[in-house]
Amino acid sequence: MTFTRRLLTVASAAIIGLGVTACGASESPEAGKSGDESVTIRVAAVSTPMTDVVLAAADSIEEGYEIELVELGDYPIVNNAIKEGEVDASFSQHIPYMEEFNEANGADLVAVQPVYDAIVSFYSREFRSWDELPEGAKLFIPEDTSNTGRALDLLEQGGVLKLDPKVERFEADLDDIVENPKNVQFTQVGFSELPAAYPEADAVFMYYAFARMIDLDPEKDTIASETDGPFTIQLVTRAELEDSDEIAALKKAFTSDKVREVTEESGNTPAF
Repeated sequence: MTFTRRLLTVASAAIIGLGVTACGASESPEAGKSGDESVTIRVAAVSTPMTDVVLAAADSIEEGYEIELVELGDYPIVNNAIKEGEVDASFSQHIPYMEEFNEANGADLVAVQPVYDAIVSFYSREFRSWDELPEGAKLFIPEDTSNTGRALDLLEQGGVLKLDPKVERFEADLDDIVENPKNVQFTQVGFSELPAAYPEADAVFMYYAFARMIDLDPEKDTIASETDGPFTIQLVTRAELEDSDEIAALKKAFTSDKVREVTEESGNTPAF
């Protein structure tokens, strides 16, 4: 199988609202198909190891199809690109994040294939237990609702704070903190900005994939890691494409032996 890799750099926030028109994707992967030509399926992702998985799937896709990796700069941009028909699918998110985007943007994205369970942890330059955390410690966590809830849940499990018991697990935000004995200070940024915050923070909540980018080790550099939750990284598309032959081929490719191998090499656990 052959594949292409397209890297798009994002220079303006306006792209988020308009979709990535430079991609040149058509409204359906069927468009442009003629004779014996392969159908190109455009799949967006943000960073390694998700981009690596897309390329592994491209190596495994069945005859008649090709996967084009469209590498984008951030997660909201990926979802807007799917919504606007600039790409056909993405590999970048879990279901709670997708559902949050759908509700906020009137979108109809659907998860069609679980691929791997990603490891998320709090990483620290200095501290290896919550007991060591100083008064007024600076913690950086994601700004989106679903991942904020994950970070706060992990802090509550570690005894750093207490959340309103009326709030569902993984759904809390900063206003739901009812006890904060160490007066921990929170800064919320986009998920892809978290690695840059690491040098100035006492602890940062990150996926292992992002930690690897700055040479962190989940065995040595973490305070705590999440061990459960509904956060499997999924192949996502628009509802109109969910039952198409193209997405069926994509699902098969994303559950191939090659994808399993790449997933395991990245330190994540296959979910298929």
